[in-house]
Amino acid sequence: MSDSAENFTWLISNFVNEVPGVEHAIVVSSDGLLLTASRDFPEEHAEQLAAITSGLHSLALGGARLFNKGDCEQLIVRMKRGHLFVMSISDGSCLGVLSSSEADMKIVAYQMALLVENAGHVLTPQLRSRLREVIGN
Repeated sequence: MSDSAENFTWLISNFVNEVPGVEHAIVVSSDGLLLTASRDFPEEHAEQLAAITSGLHSLALGGARLFNKGDCEQLIVRMKRGHLFVMSISDGSCLGVLSSSEADMKIVAYQMALLVENAGHVLTPQLRSRLREVIGN
Protein backbone atom coordinates (compact mmCIF):
# COMPACT_ATOMS: atom_id res chain seq x y z
CA MET A 1 0.00 0.00 0.00
CA SER A 2 1.32 3.46 -0.80
CA ASP A 3 2.18 5.83 2.04
CA SER A 4 -0.80 8.07 1.29
CA ALA A 5 -3.23 5.11 1.26
CA GLU A 6 -1.69 3.72 4.46
CA ASN A 7 -1.93 7.13 6.13
CA PHE A 8 -5.57 7.53 5.14
CA THR A 9 -6.42 4.07 6.50
CA TRP A 10 -4.54 4.99 9.69
CA LEU A 11 -6.65 8.16 10.02
CA ILE A 12 -9.86 6.12 9.82
CA SER A 13 -8.59 3.54 12.33
CA ASN A 14 -7.33 6.26 14.66
CA PHE A 15 -10.76 7.93 14.52
CA VAL A 16 -12.31 4.66 15.75
CA ASN A 17 -9.75 4.34 18.53
CA GLU A 18 -10.05 7.95 19.70
CA VAL A 19 -13.80 8.66 19.63
CA PRO A 20 -15.66 7.05 22.56
CA GLY A 21 -18.35 4.61 21.48
CA VAL A 22 -17.25 4.36 17.85
CA GLU A 23 -16.83 0.74 16.85
CA HIS A 24 -16.07 0.78 13.11
CA ALA A 25 -15.65 3.24 10.25
CA ILE A 26 -15.48 2.95 6.48
CA VAL A 27 -15.02 5.23 3.49
CA VAL A 28 -17.14 4.53 0.42
CA SER A 29 -16.62 5.90 -3.10
CA SER A 30 -19.35 7.67 -5.04
CA ASP A 31 -20.05 4.43 -6.93
CA GLY A 32 -20.52 2.43 -3.72
CA LEU A 33 -17.14 0.73 -3.54
CA LEU A 34 -15.40 0.27 -0.21
CA LEU A 35 -12.23 2.39 -0.21
CA THR A 36 -11.00 1.67 3.30
CA ALA A 37 -12.17 0.33 6.62
CA SER A 38 -10.92 0.67 10.15
CA ARG A 39 -8.56 -2.05 11.27
CA ASP A 40 -10.14 -5.10 12.92
CA PHE A 41 -13.36 -4.71 10.92
CA PRO A 42 -13.87 -7.97 9.00
CA GLU A 43 -13.74 -7.32 5.26
CA GLU A 44 -17.04 -9.09 4.64
CA HIS A 45 -18.82 -6.81 7.10
CA ALA A 46 -17.03 -3.75 5.74
CA GLU A 47 -18.28 -4.58 2.22
CA GLN A 48 -21.83 -5.04 3.53
CA LEU A 49 -21.69 -1.76 5.44
CA ALA A 50 -20.35 -0.06 2.30
CA ALA A 51 -23.40 -1.20 0.33
CA ILE A 52 -25.77 -0.05 3.08
CA THR A 53 -23.97 3.27 3.50
CA SER A 54 -23.91 3.93 -0.22
CA GLY A 55 -27.59 3.10 -0.61
CA LEU A 56 -28.69 5.29 2.29
CA HIS A 57 -26.47 8.13 1.09
CA SER A 58 -27.88 7.88 -2.43
CA LEU A 59 -31.48 7.89 -1.16
CA ALA A 60 -30.82 10.87 1.10
CA LEU A 61 -29.15 12.80 -1.74
CA GLY A 62 -32.04 12.05 -4.08
CA GLY A 63 -34.62 13.11 -1.50
CA ALA A 64 -32.78 16.31 -0.67
CA ARG A 65 -32.56 17.25 -4.34
CA LEU A 66 -36.16 16.26 -5.07
CA PHE A 67 -37.42 18.65 -2.42
CA ASN A 68 -34.87 21.39 -3.22
CA LYS A 69 -33.12 21.10 0.15
CA GLY A 70 -29.57 21.12 -1.20
CA ASP A 71 -27.04 18.39 -0.65
CA CYS A 72 -27.37 15.85 2.13
CA GLU A 73 -24.52 16.46 4.55
CA GLN A 74 -25.22 13.80 7.18
CA LEU A 75 -27.73 11.20 8.17
CA ILE A 76 -28.10 9.18 11.35
CA VAL A 77 -29.88 5.88 11.79
CA ARG A 78 -30.73 5.12 15.42
CA MET A 79 -31.03 1.44 16.24
CA LYS A 80 -31.73 -0.30 19.55
CA ARG A 81 -28.10 -1.23 20.10
CA GLY A 82 -26.26 1.43 18.16
CA HIS A 83 -26.14 4.09 15.49
CA LEU A 84 -25.08 4.36 11.88
CA PHE A 85 -23.79 7.77 10.83
CA VAL A 86 -23.23 8.68 7.18
CA MET A 87 -21.46 11.89 6.21
CA SER A 88 -20.58 13.23 2.76
CA ILE A 89 -16.87 13.71 2.15
CA SER A 90 -16.38 14.98 -1.38
CA ASP A 91 -17.59 14.31 -4.91
CA GLY A 92 -20.06 11.68 -3.75
CA SER A 93 -17.83 9.70 -1.42
CA CYS A 94 -18.89 9.30 2.19
CA LEU A 95 -17.81 8.24 5.65
CA GLY A 96 -19.85 5.55 7.42
CA VAL A 97 -19.51 5.06 11.17
CA LEU A 98 -21.03 2.44 13.46
CA SER A 99 -21.27 3.30 17.15
CA SER A 100 -22.61 1.71 20.29
CA SER A 101 -25.88 2.88 21.77
CA GLU A 102 -23.92 4.48 24.63
CA ALA A 103 -21.99 6.75 22.26
CA ASP A 104 -22.75 10.46 22.55
CA MET A 105 -24.24 11.15 19.13
CA LYS A 106 -23.25 14.83 19.23
CA ILE A 107 -19.61 13.99 19.89
CA VAL A 108 -19.51 11.33 17.16
CA ALA A 109 -21.10 13.68 14.63
CA TYR A 110 -18.77 16.53 15.61
CA GLN A 111 -15.67 14.33 15.37
CA MET A 112 -16.82 13.04 11.99
CA ALA A 113 -17.23 16.62 10.76
CA LEU A 114 -13.70 17.42 11.93
CA LEU A 115 -12.30 14.33 10.23
CA VAL A 116 -14.05 15.13 6.95
CA GLU A 117 -13.02 18.79 7.12
CA ASN A 118 -9.39 18.05 7.95
CA ALA A 119 -8.80 14.94 5.85
CA GLY A 120 -11.42 14.98 3.10
CA HIS A 121 -9.20 16.97 0.76
CA VAL A 122 -6.62 14.16 0.62
CA LEU A 123 -9.17 11.78 -0.93
CA THR A 124 -7.97 12.61 -4.42
CA PRO A 125 -8.78 10.52 -7.49
CA GLN A 126 -5.26 9.06 -7.28
CA LEU A 127 -5.72 8.02 -3.64
CA ARG A 128 -9.16 6.56 -4.36
CA SER A 129 -7.58 4.50 -7.15
CA ARG A 130 -4.83 3.21 -4.82
CA LEU A 131 -7.34 2.36 -2.10
CA ARG A 132 -9.50 0.45 -4.59
CA GLU A 133 -6.46 -1.53 -5.73
CA VAL A 134 -5.69 -2.52 -2.14
CA ILE A 135 -9.28 -3.52 -1.34
CA GLY A 136 -9.51 -5.44 -4.61
CA ASN A 137 -6.52 -7.62 -3.75
